[in-house]
Amino acid sequence: MGLPVRITRSAIRGTVAGCALLVTMTLMGCPGKEATTGVRKAGDDSRSPQAASSSTAPPSSAAAGTSAAAPAPVPQAEPRTVPSVRNWTGRPGPGWRPAPGARVVADPGGPLADEAHSLADGLRLPFAPAPAHAGDVELALRPGQAGGPESYELATADRKVLITAPDEAGAFYGTRTVLQAVRTGGGLPEGVVRDAPDRPRRGLNIDIARKHFPADWIEARLREMADLKLNELGLHFSDDQGFRIQSDSHPEVVSPDHLTKDEIRRIVVLASSLHITVVPEIDSPGHLGAVLGPHPDLQLHDASGTVSRGAVDIGNPAAARIVDDLMREYAPLFPGPYWHLGADEYRALMARDPQASYPRLAQLARQKYGTRARVQDLATGWLNDRAAVVRSLGKRPRAWNDGFFRGGTVSPDKSIEVEYWTGKELGARDPQEYLNEGRTLVNLNDEYLYYVLGEPNQFRYPTGERIYREWTPAVLRGTKAVPGPADRTGPARVVGGRLAIWCDRPTAQTPDQVAAGIRLPLAALAQKLWDPRPPRLAWAQFTALARQVRG
Repeated sequence: MGLPVRITRSAIRGTVAGCALLVTMTLMGCPGKEATTGVRKAGDDSRSPQAASSSTAPPSSAAAGTSAAAPAPVPQAEPRTVPSVRNWTGRPGPGWRPAPGARVVADPGGPLADEAHSLADGLRLPFAPAPAHAGDVELALRPGQAGGPESYELATADRKVLITAPDEAGAFYGTRTVLQAVRTGGGLPEGVVRDAPDRPRRGLNIDIARKHFPADWIEARLREMADLKLNELGLHFSDDQGFRIQSDSHPEVVSPDHLTKDEIRRIVVLASSLHITVVPEIDSPGHLGAVLGPHPDLQLHDASGTVSRGAVDIGNPAAARIVDDLMREYAPLFPGPYWHLGADEYRALMARDPQASYPRLAQLARQKYGTRARVQDLATGWLNDRAAVVRSLGKRPRAWNDGFFRGGTVSPDKSIEVEYWTGKELGARDPQEYLNEGRTLVNLNDEYLYYVLGEPNQFRYPTGERIYREWTPAVLRGTKAVPGPADRTGPARVVGGRLAIWCDRPTAQTPDQVAAGIRLPLAALAQKLWDPRPPRLAWAQFTALARQVRG
């Protein structure tokens, strides 16, 4: 599976809301520069908003290379960043510091203007067009440069810095390295950094269904992710306890505390500017309690008539229609390439004997798929049908691993990517089975990467130290890596991982406590997904560095 597609802000504006969105963004103070002039407005997204006005200042005489006092040399040592750079070659020379007169240089109308403005704001330096002078940081695209679209090269020589990359994402990550190097060492040593991630998917998953998180809290997490070179945010926004995004097609299912569509647009635009893809999830056919509240006729019941909590009756065509209505409504709101279908923990399939506990579903399965079909085949048919809807909307489907079943009459669609989180369900399948089927996997191992509020069901809050010391992308289940050759769980097969916040007991922590609790686990995850080598720093050194790079 390829790299996540970064949707440009211009594409979002055209596809999502056109000119109306531009007006909305301006009123909300959203990130970005003027569409036609390339000048950032005061109030635009910036780590240092007070520096926004400096970005439009004319170059001073010092900026033209006439500064009298040269800054002190930067010591020769690998730049200290999280995640660490993968290759650095030092050379004799003074290095670079953001001294008076320094500028960030790029083509104001070119593809890297956004990245250059962001760096200028972070360093509190002016933005300027080429040519670059002594003291400047210059950004340039080099199509075809080796390393892949998220790679970059950062060359420091003669008191100048040049960031080159084959794509905008790589250039952006180069700017994050510059910012962190300034925070940790005052500048960049003389030499060349060549850097690229090991895994193409790196991110965070947030359960905003069971606990409402304000838009500005989510935006703060996006900025934190960007500094760590993470590139994917999953939003699980529908569950038994809540449905958290405004709906026009089914307003009756929406919880009182929710995000408006304008807030989601703002989140998506910010994410895009930070090279982060937002992946929406409406979990079905389980975890739909908030939808079932106003639609009790869609509720699943077992043989005794007992309600199966959160589960829709997959034998009722009206249940499929409402889920499909919602997916079609939200698809344009999330212009990224992926859609998460959920498919986990369907109550009918958590019974010891689904055929006996849900005889009506078993009968429908036989009618639809043949005499040997079981309830799992009806559920797999549901999953495949939802995947077909997602593909018709231009998205690539994903689902949790316990929504895939072996030995059925119906097989899960091969286009559905597996997000592996557990091996504790009935009939649990080893990760090797999915790899043997030729599927790509994303690692959300609940042993290391599940931050479950209130710590129910023997969950414990993950520690950055355990992730840092023990976990790798190959550790998909429990504490042991998948056996076999390294390429079996290499970047082409296990394409990445995410830390997941689940709000099972939503009042157990405040949003601020959640943000503090995930800080080191997220930094450790970023390190392990970017650099496949064993970490070189002791944990105490890494934690100190992680605090320092935050500025």
